[in-house]
Amino acid sequence: MWRKAVLVALLALGMGYLYHTDPELPARVLNYVSESLPQMEQSGSSEPRPPVLEEAIARAWETLITAPARRWARVAVGVNACVDVVVSGVGLLQALALEPGSGRDHGVLHSKEDLKEAFIHYMGKGAAAERFFSDKEVFQRIARAAAEYPGAQLYVGGNAALIGQKLASNPELVVLLCGPVGPKLHDMLDEQIIVPPESLQEMDEFHLILEYKSGEQWGSSRAPQANRFILSHDVSNGEMSTLETFVASLEEFQPDLVVLSGLHMMEGMGRDLWEERLKEAVVAISDVRNEVPIHLELASMTDRDYMNRILQEQVLPIVNSIGLNEQELLFLTQSGGGPHADLASWDGIPDVGRVSDILLWVLEQHGRADPESEADLTRIHFHTLAYHILATVDGHWGNQEAAVSAGARVASSQACGLQAVDVTKVVLRAPLNFYSSFSEPRKSLTVDPTRPVTVWRRGNVSFHLTPVLVCKQPLRTVGLGDAISAEGLLFSEVTPQPEL
Repeated sequence: MWRKAVLVALLALGMGYLYHTDPELPARVLNYVSESLPQMEQSGSSEPRPPVLEEAIARAWETLITAPARRWARVAVGVNACVDVVVSGVGLLQALALEPGSGRDHGVLHSKEDLKEAFIHYMGKGAAAERFFSDKEVFQRIARAAAEYPGAQLYVGGNAALIGQKLASNPELVVLLCGPVGPKLHDMLDEQIIVPPESLQEMDEFHLILEYKSGEQWGSSRAPQANRFILSHDVSNGEMSTLETFVASLEEFQPDLVVLSGLHMMEGMGRDLWEERLKEAVVAISDVRNEVPIHLELASMTDRDYMNRILQEQVLPIVNSIGLNEQELLFLTQSGGGPHADLASWDGIPDVGRVSDILLWVLEQHGRADPESEADLTRIHFHTLAYHILATVDGHWGNQEAAVSAGARVASSQACGLQAVDVTKVVLRAPLNFYSSFSEPRKSLTVDPTRPVTVWRRGNVSFHLTPVLVCKQPLRTVGLGDAISAEGLLFSEVTPQPEL
């Protein structure tokens, strides 16, 4: 063990010296090491490589993750909440007497056959997805089978409840949670969370989380990585029925940060409902005091008209921050005709240059990258399996290195079911060399594991990227995105703007 510690220390000292003589040399050397050592391991010519790069990154995070000068004291979170039933996806489908077959995506699920096809479609991609199940009776039969399946587990669910639960783990923070909270969910929530009486309801809303492991096979479909498929028949959350209650409670609670989620749930309720309800949601959100920043957590959607309405006319311009993953980012640019909209799906790890192009487009076209813009959006927290990026308009946010590192750290530890990063259980998959854009003009950039946040600017937008140490055997993937966004927000600091 002492030999490994000495090796890491020498590597860190050497990298520091080399960085001053040639800033790009350490990353080039480490990139070579990261590529050559796995090949040696596979050839059987040496023992499995020690997690040198992973340990360097984990140690550097501990130095980088520092508390902001101004911390949040009171955070209000709404409006989707439920109980998650987590179960083996393949096991449940087999228990429902379904046979493996070909995959096919469905925007809304109407039958068990639709569920099977959509599950296989996303399992084959290793991608997360969430769908509304239209038939209440069939859904209830599936839910009963899931609850009775051996090994099924019940957890706090819904983006708002999960974010609230994560924020409440900070003893100095007071959290208000507004959403459809039934008796079982109420018992599961952290004692520090305040739930308005108007949010309590007699019955819980249940969501089914169908998980699959990396390499798991069903028929001809094989999962390239661990992930999950979510389904529900959830009218309370689907109609965002507690949104007005949430906004009305803010006047008494007086938060210094508002976190909003659940817009994706309306998509499955049909165009007539979401078209009208979205207008009402915008009016309600607009009632939040101007000086209180609003973070919007996005989730899986399939209706491009709905996403386009959120993007262009409705919600994005009136929030200050958004959190999203690679599937949601690609769907966003496809819906709005942004950069790389012709890309059908990501091929493996999303290209950093392409991601950077889309993030810049969102902030320029729908945010406040232009100082003359009336939009409020100034921050995007992007997360994917191998790396995270925090993109912010200059002058609006601080402590970004700590925020993006904190998000990556919690992704590494929580996926493994641990409180801290165990470098023997994670692996570095992020590219150590990449470009700031997919097309010219672009800069060649590197990741130095001893200083693992790479920073670049495009116009007046700053990008902070850090690798994720990916858990080799993840225990639970659901809620990771919410934990990442919550942790990133905890370490973020809003910069007061001068009065106009």
